[in-house]
Amino acid sequence: MIYDLTHRTLYHYAEPARFARHLLHLLPRAREGQRVLDARLEIAPLPEKRFDEVDYFGNKLTTIALIAPHETLEITLRATIAREAPEEAPHAATLAAVREAAAFAEFTLPTALTEADAAISDFASAATANESDAFGAGLALMGAINRSFTYRPGVTSVATTAPAALARQEGVCQDYAHVMLAALRALGLPCRYVSGYLRSGDATRGAEQSHAWVSLWVGPEGGWVDFDPTNDRVAGADHATLAWGRDFEDVSPVRGVIRGGGRHRPVVEVAMLPAMGS
Repeated sequence: MIYDLTHRTLYHYAEPARFARHLLHLLPRAREGQRVLDARLEIAPLPEKRFDEVDYFGNKLTTIALIAPHETLEITLRATIAREAPEEAPHAATLAAVREAAAFAEFTLPTALTEADAAISDFASAATANESDAFGAGLALMGAINRSFTYRPGVTSVATTAPAALARQEGVCQDYAHVMLAALRALGLPCRYVSGYLRSGDATRGAEQSHAWVSLWVGPEGGWVDFDPTNDRVAGADHATLAWGRDFEDVSPVRGVIRGGGRHRPVVEVAMLPAMGS
């Protein structure tokens, strides 16, 4: 399936911003099952400085600096990607084998947002008690989180930790993902936070906005498998990947600092639609 992606972020400042520097994880990356046919960023006003590079995790990172005073900032991604569905039941290694693998050890370590407390460790153990392989553990944990949580925007923030989200048992896709990451890492399994999009118009949570899910390494034969706990399903051809890292902090789509500007709140519009003729 071929999709057209649009992600528009508009800042309107109460007073002119005298200077701004932003880091953008907005250009989608190529990965198994995803080809980037076209991708570009439209930025207004045009930044005086722009640097495009690849970050530590292999994501495309754009840094912009605006030196002249400006009252608005508009950043728009326009991209076309091709997505293929993954195999439904990949061959997974045993939990013990995945724990012993050292290749992705950094993705087993907790972060400030995914540090597991006793409640998360107990939750992870109970949800996966009957599972012997990594794929089965991912499915079981994803389902347990989905059943325990209520999807409710506005009750958490980008700074909400996994223990706080589990205690509330409500939040948005980022919270679902952080809880699953913390639980998987408590089990000693390598996993990463994935930012991206979900096909617009689906009767699913997270469409028409930035979405997030979890990628779990299930062994050398199965590789990385993506789990969407917000919707309790293995991520497939209707998910588009932007970037991945250890948690949200590594891959925030737009973050930065400004001088001046006064009060402001970004307006974000997202669409992932089948391309004409696809």
